[in-house]
Amino acid sequence: METPWDHRYAQRTQRMASSAIRELLKLTESPEIISFAGGLPSPDVFPVEEFKQACDRVLCDHGPQALQYSTTEGFVPLRQMIARHTSRYGIEINITNILITSGSQQALDLIGKIFINPGDRILVESPTYLGALQAWNAYGAEYVPIPADQHGMITDALEGALRTGPKFIYVLPNFQNPTGTTLSMERRLKLVGLADFYGVPVIEDDPYGQLRF
Repeated sequence: METPWDHRYAQRTQRMASSAIRELLKLTESPEIISFAGGLPSPDVFPVEEFKQACDRVLCDHGPQALQYSTTEGFVPLRQMIARHTSRYGIEINITNILITSGSQQALDLIGKIFINPGDRILVESPTYLGALQAWNAYGAEYVPIPADQHGMITDALEGALRTGPKFIYVLPNFQNPTGTTLSMERRLKLVGLADFYGVPVIEDDPYGQLRF
């Protein structure tokens, strides 16, 4: 008997679609294509030799530990380093506040699992990062778009949306994907002030903050 699969899938799979990001990456495999559709760094600047040296050092000095299962939270020395680095920005945290993930998509999916119920409103820039929408669509999120211009999210349009009771605000303040804009200091301060006044968390997605020239 052939196994009937259709009725076995979870109902949330009906809100899932194939990954547009994955489809875009397929195009980049062609050597004739220079894609501006994804955040792909130039392979010419990959520190291949430095990675090789780092891998050799880890395997020589800590090989068994590196290849063994570890804690869910991640490698303690790495979390300690991240905590020290974060303190440079006036954010005092310790390793209990840090969870290492396998890329941003896993982090976005975990946020969806923890925070989003079907029908929850999420405030997002318009446009916003496609990967976040794909991660949260499966959890039934509804999006409240906030318009943006060359200086980032227009925070003057934010207060009315905050009165709708959103679960959180999702923002990419540095070199926003897909527009490339950076949120001005004036708007950053207003965003944080309004979020604090209404008690709404801010989810900051900052993959490019340290890649400025």
